[in-house]
Amino acid sequence: MAKKTVATLQGASKKLTKAIKMVKSPKTGAYTFVEAVMAPELVDEFLKKK
Repeated sequence: MAKKTVATLQGASKKLTKAIKMVKSPKTGAYTFVEAVMAPELVDEFLKKK
């Protein structure tokens, strides 16, 4: 029964991409990581933003 449920959820799911970007803090100069889960088409826009 569990296999049936998993199979139906996988069929209806969308393809998503996890993007990770390093951002330098203007105050301390330290780098932090910003993570976001989005559609593959939006990754380039996310990486170009500051």
